[in-house]
Amino acid sequence: MDLGTVIGLVMGIVLILTAILLGGSLGAFVDIPSVLIVIGGAIAATLIRFTLSDVINSIKVMMKAFFAKPTPPEEIIQELITLSNIARKEGLLKLEKQPVNDPFLKKAIMYCVDGHEADFIEDVLNKEIELTLDRHGLGKGTFDAIGDAAPAFGMIGTLVGLVNMLGNMSDPASIGPAMAVALLTTLYGAIMANLIALPIADKLKRRSQEEELNKRLVLEGVLGLQKGLNPRVLEELLKTYLPPGKRSSSEE
Repeated sequence: MDLGTVIGLVMGIVLILTAILLGGSLGAFVDIPSVLIVIGGAIAATLIRFTLSDVINSIKVMMKAFFAKPTPPEEIIQELITLSNIARKEGLLKLEKQPVNDPFLKKAIMYCVDGHEADFIEDVLNKEIELTLDRHGLGKGTFDAIGDAAPAFGMIGTLVGLVNMLGNMSDPASIGPAMAVALLTTLYGAIMANLIALPIADKLKRRSQEEELNKRLVLEGVLGLQKGLNPRVLEELLKTYLPPGKRSSSEE
């Protein structure tokens, strides 16, 4: 589980609730019609922009923001170097029996074992990387759309409330409460966009970047392995994918 996502979400909710309770009653900030306008409207707008299957799949992608635990790239480099040493000493066919947990790396190794050319391996793996990024981008785009729509429907709900309020100006005592309810939809829209939808979209983008880095490492490593690069040379090549601060730790 990604603790940063959970801690950030819980902290945001707690801070908002604390501010509400310190300033008044929680019940004053609860309005079911406002919730329906913001949540229902945002989902409706998203369904118009994307297909139903896209929205459903984006919910699965969203789980990456909470539960994905990407493999550190340093570990992938070390695994590739280990495989490279085995291939150099005992041949590529020996890699077929090596335990590999990562499905992408396992597939790439099998292409090498089966004797495919480097150009074929590169094309196939690049295609898979591109398709993976497209799926991730669709999930991020869905939550970006929700983040865009939620404040807009919050404002729509506020306008609806103001119209109802202005239609009952004959009762001055009802103006204050009606105005408060009208503003709640704006509050709900802002919270939904800035605490939930947009942060999740950004976290999904980060997860996609991490997965792309790992797959690029696998692609580069397997191509080097297939070409028979010296393990030390291959390690230096793969470490260029790491930030400068992590390259020394990979050497140890």
